[in-house]
Amino acid sequence: MDTKSNILNDFLEESVLLDESQYQEGFKDGYKDGLVSGKEEGREVGLNAGFQVGEELGFYQGCIDVWNSAMQIDPDAFTSRVRKNIGQLKTLIDGFPLLEPENENVQEMMDNIRLKFRVVCANLRVRLEYEGQPSSLNKDSEDM
Repeated sequence: MDTKSNILNDFLEESVLLDESQYQEGFKDGYKDGLVSGKEEGREVGLNAGFQVGEELGFYQGCIDVWNSAMQIDPDAFTSRVRKNIGQLKTLIDGFPLLEPENENVQEMMDNIRLKFRVVCANLRVRLEYEGQPSSLNKDSEDM
């Protein structure tokens, strides 16, 4: 009976070892595949986020260009306060670190740009909105 027990234990041990080695092999393969697909997905998300930031900054820069053109045609078109705020908005946009995505202040800087844009629009008594802004920002501006 001792021999039968040893044969059964050897068989079970080999079965467990085979199962464990297959598990480890599957884990390694899955990990490698996950790294590849994670990098691809990360690039795609980063590209989309970067595009959205660039699009929003472009909208604000376009508004500044229109306002500056209006001031060239009629220097008295805006009050000194509005001109000052437009200049500050331009400075904020020019200082945005487009080539430094790891900059920890990016979100704070974007919030400051959005706030300054709202100040300029309020001073001009116009309602301009960037249509592509995240829905959470739309909700905040509706509460005002």
